[in-house]
Amino acid sequence: MRQFLAFASLFVIPLTCFSQTAPTASGSTTAASAATPLTLPQVLDLAHRSNPTLLSAEQHLAAVRAQEITAGLRQNPNATAAGQMVTLGPDNPNGPDFYSVGVQRLFERGNKRQLRVDTARSTTALTGFQLDDQRRQTDLAIRQAFSRMLYAREALAISRDNLEGYRKTVALMKVRLDAGDLDRTDFDRIELQLAGFESDQDNAELTLRQASIALQNLIGIARPREDFDIAGTLDPPPVAITLDALRTEALAGRPDLKAAQAQVDVDVADAKLAVANGTADPTIEADYERTGHANTFGANVNIPLRIFDRNQGEKERTHYEIESSHLALTAAQNQVLSDIDSAWAGYQTAQVQSERYRSKYLAEASHVRDNLEFSYRNGNSTLLDYLSALSDYRLVNLAALNARLQLLLSIEQLSYASHTEINP
Repeated sequence: MRQFLAFASLFVIPLTCFSQTAPTASGSTTAASAATPLTLPQVLDLAHRSNPTLLSAEQHLAAVRAQEITAGLRQNPNATAAGQMVTLGPDNPNGPDFYSVGVQRLFERGNKRQLRVDTARSTTALTGFQLDDQRRQTDLAIRQAFSRMLYAREALAISRDNLEGYRKTVALMKVRLDAGDLDRTDFDRIELQLAGFESDQDNAELTLRQASIALQNLIGIARPREDFDIAGTLDPPPVAITLDALRTEALAGRPDLKAAQAQVDVDVADAKLAVANGTADPTIEADYERTGHANTFGANVNIPLRIFDRNQGEKERTHYEIESSHLALTAAQNQVLSDIDSAWAGYQTAQVQSERYRSKYLAEASHVRDNLEFSYRNGNSTLLDYLSALSDYRLVNLAALNARLQLLLSIEQLSYASHTEINP
């Protein structure tokens, strides 16, 4: 009679799987909305506005974008001033006093500034795609937690119905016991089964509470509410899209694949900047000098001779980085197709299993239980047969509910792999 507990324990969601970071100010909106049942789109919207991990990633993106400003800055000019023998006076035999002021500035060659801007913008695009992929992963976790909470709620309803129905059976058996139609040992064996039904309900309540806490944490609620509730069903919509269409959607829209392509762009921009950094940048200076009563103007040009250091190391490094990122892009494309095929296979299996329980085994288990209950009450079946039928009915109902959950999770995994809204 403990098979139900072992089965149900597979879906107890560990609280340590999620961080306990406190939400931002927007978390108050989440808490205020928690009293009414939330649909999946509402939960996702709240998480996008309150999940601290996503908010942190958004701030990081803003910080990376600010680097574009730094990359576009021009070189500052330098001002110089000097004076010699200014305290000795104009009649000093060692020479007249001397003053000089000047301005100098480094002029970059090779279009370095624009290439730095290109690199910074490519990095921003890469970080943006990484944020999109992090949001995609968070959405999957939320969808799965949402589905598990729906599962836990229906499992609790089943356990309550089973307990209530069995209590009626015990009450009827008590009438037979009092009338002398039932042996005391048989009645005690029947009543002992209440412990299993009561444990089922206790564990179902625990699973529902833990599922609620996990989902609220993903939304960004620091202190989970007791009255938090959701609105939805475990019955997923039919999948109308084909496998080839899912592959096309994934290759066109997966943010991790876009991030891999953006990494190629970043490395190409770095390579161009490495070539530009190998060129010599002249420093031009204009000077004004006053010696005694004489005024002079002059100019200087300083050009470094790039004889030994022409940035060869960076040029070589960026060349290999480009090759590495191209290979990583190919690996990402292969992974996308593999994810789609694997998720599609999981969906097909889950669909067959769910349909099998819905169309056949649920009705059979109910039919066997009802017949054996009627037969036992009329003395035509043994107690062992009746208790076995009750156990089978409980396990089949839970297995059917679990099959519905797995079908919904497989569709959510397919949506995640293809980056499409199969189950909006």
